[in-house]
Amino acid sequence: MSLLTYPVDEAIAEQLAFMGKTADADRAWMLEYGPDMLRFCNTYEWCRDQTKPFVTELQDVPTTLIAWLHRYMVKGHAVAVHDVNDLPRNARAIQAEFRRQGNQSVLSVPIFHEEKLRGIIGFDATTRHRTWSRGEVHALFQCAGLVGQAKYRNQRNHGNTAYESSAPLVYLSMRGVARGVPPNTIVGVRSAGNYSEIWLENGSMVLDSRTLGMWSVLLPGQFFFRVHRTAIVNALHIVAVDRRSHDKWLIEMRAAANAWPVSRSYRKSLRERMGIWPRSSDQK
Repeated sequence: MSLLTYPVDEAIAEQLAFMGKTADADRAWMLEYGPDMLRFCNTYEWCRDQTKPFVTELQDVPTTLIAWLHRYMVKGHAVAVHDVNDLPRNARAIQAEFRRQGNQSVLSVPIFHEEKLRGIIGFDATTRHRTWSRGEVHALFQCAGLVGQAKYRNQRNHGNTAYESSAPLVYLSMRGVARGVPPNTIVGVRSAGNYSEIWLENGSMVLDSRTLGMWSVLLPGQFFFRVHRTAIVNALHIVAVDRRSHDKWLIEMRAAANAWPVSRSYRKSLRERMGIWPRSSDQK
């Protein structure tokens, strides 16, 4: 009822407090993505008793910090972490953040509006481990839907209208150093086992500690798409598509010394992205 009675910001704050107390959580929070989905802000937070707040610290944060979580949010899945110490290797970045916040268990649910991911809402348990029940997950999903309606129903633009950000950066993780680069400077990404090769427009290659699967949801779908199960390319950097061999298509890109192969299953999407008219011999 608070979502209907109060102004939206006050209503969401009241809702988080009610949800946190009802679920016996130590912290209830809401994150909102920026328009480009590359950064997020912690816009609402409720804390129980002496639990430390983090809302002021998590502002304009690269989505790469929560890459492991983000890939599930994009798919509309809830993520119930019963013990942060049991997270997989590819979740080390967010595991470190959970530990920094003193979290022992975390429940996260995506906020969608008009079929677009707008944010994440969730609970933290800091004083003890929690096993989140199906009922709690279902209830949080319902609350996320109501919050999304209240927050975004009168907004035409994706994301938080109060969100202000400079030019978006994607942060590459390499040998203990995080380097921010504009996404349009990334030529392509290739799988290297549990790592990824990030090819940049200056001709350099950075070995990043995240898998190709994570990069497939981090990079803006407006320009980036798969051409192979092991490769993602930036359409803005493709300079030629070699279709002379029926069995082997190749694409040439700026700053990449060698051409990259295109799998048969991705030829149709490549043609559509590049506006290439199909030949009778092309596989659809």
